[in-house]
Amino acid sequence: MSKAGEPTDARRFRDTVGLFATGVAVIVARADQEVLAMTANAVSSVSLEPQLVMFCPGKRSKLAGHMARLSGFTINILRDEQQALSTYFAGGWKEPQPPPFRLVPSRCAPRLEGSLASIGCEPHQVFEVGDHWMVIGHVLELHAGVRPHRPLLFLGGRYRHADFSESSPAPDLSNVHHEPAHIYYE
Repeated sequence: MSKAGEPTDARRFRDTVGLFATGVAVIVARADQEVLAMTANAVSSVSLEPQLVMFCPGKRSKLAGHMARLSGFTINILRDEQQALSTYFAGGWKEPQPPPFRLVPSRCAPRLEGSLASIGCEPHQVFEVGDHWMVIGHVLELHAGVRPHRPLLFLGGRYRHADFSESSPAPDLSNVHHEPAHIYYE
């Protein structure tokens, strides 16, 4: 454990936050007449009203050099069988030919055909945050792919697949208008 105010070890930090399972997405962005794509797992919904989502590209990514010209983007959530596309758009593809994929026209930026779902956005705000950018997008378009809906997951530095054999329903919070009480222990 580190002392208050001292930074933690970088590897330990990565290992710890890597215990949080995430989906995997390909961001397809339009900057002027150029289309750029990258893999991201730092993706999240931010707000229901207005509908906002975010993704966080690293400052060393190709997309980072185009932030000022970003006019729209899609967040394309990958299916469990699209691991090759994740590797390709992350820059780790070793084969001579790219895996098959197709970008199709969409309102904000092209979307990745065959993905689990696509979220089309216009930039709302962009923040510089450490060694990344935080891009918040205003959602303008939604597209859900065909069933079955089986997402590609990332956990502990590895691709994973969801086990749908057992599950329990989440509580219905649609009528909750205040946050529940919190109990703090010292």
